[in-house]
Amino acid sequence: MGKDKKASGSGSKGGKDAGKDAGKDAGKAAKGAQSINVRHILCEKHGKKEEALAKIRDGADFGAVAREYSEDKARTGGSLGWKQKGTLDPEFEKVAFALETSSTGSPKIGEAKTPFGYHIIMVEGKK
Repeated sequence: MGKDKKASGSGSKGGKDAGKDAGKDAGKAAKGAQSINVRHILCEKHGKKEEALAKIRDGADFGAVAREYSEDKARTGGSLGWKQKGTLDPEFEKVAFALETSSTGSPKIGEAKTPFGYHIIMVEGKK
């Protein structure tokens, strides 16, 4: 029985270390989220992306800024809809899956540079 307690004690200690790693992973993949409801603003030029970021930081609605600044097909407020893990550009995906969910009125944003250009990203849902 003492052996089991010792094993449990080691497991607990390992559990603390595992917890630290799990915390890092949770931030990256939202505790195993496999799909996200994502919006973005795509700008070819860094300066245009910075202008869009400034508007968002000043309190402008993400969707409105996306309609004005985004240079891709996601002109409906930047919505890309639900995307599965593994279907997006790796740099975009790394940032998007690490983001907390938020709303267009108060977005929690991330940025990524891909071969398509500069992205401002927000996530509305995860599953």
